[in-house]
Amino acid sequence: MFVDKWGPVTRRGEVLELAVLGLLHESPMHGYELRKRLTAQLGAFRALSYGSLYPCLKDLVRRGWIAESTDPTESGPRRSKIVYQLTADGKEHFQNLLAEASPSDWDDETFGVRMAFFGRTDADTRMRILIGRRGRLEERLDTLRGSFSRTRERLDDYTLALQNHGLDSVEREVRWLNELIDDERNRKTTRTTASTGTTSTSSTPSSSRDTTRGNTEKE
Repeated sequence: MFVDKWGPVTRRGEVLELAVLGLLHESPMHGYELRKRLTAQLGAFRALSYGSLYPCLKDLVRRGWIAESTDPTESGPRRSKIVYQLTADGKEHFQNLLAEASPSDWDDETFGVRMAFFGRTDADTRMRILIGRRGRLEERLDTLRGSFSRTRERLDDYTLALQNHGLDSVEREVRWLNELIDDERNRKTTRTTASTGTTSTSSTPSSSRDTTRGNTEKE
């Protein structure tokens, strides 16, 4: 794991590693394009500098998880751009990272990156992350409400509006997470029903059908 400008090996560095591997899993990219995708799509990296990205890329190359090559479409006297692509070991490592779920994945900085790759994450891990994130925000709501009730009499109108906005934002995210969790549970129920073949083909109980058939034969 590389050391970035925030200090020794940090959680931010681990999240950046996951994000880089995930984006390169989609297609090979130049460093410039990769940084643009990271800052535009993943909110945790809006202020990402090349001074943080390139040490991460060099470390991933050293570990054998990505490989460097020159862009074959470029020609001329200028220096060719380096293209980064995922190796077979990198793909395996990326899948291993996606299979993990820990309390750090519920954090603000990490959750959005994990969710960006939910399409490649198994259902049980997705559910653990969603429930963990919801629990983290519910704890935050309790703290905010307690602080709000103790201090609201001393707040001016602007600070009061700001705290209300923060409280509303957390409440909305909890409602959104509840919807996502319900959707995941519905998908799991649908998959279970399809795999076991328990869907009924008729709304008429078998005993009723037998009785009806017997009465018809007597007539």
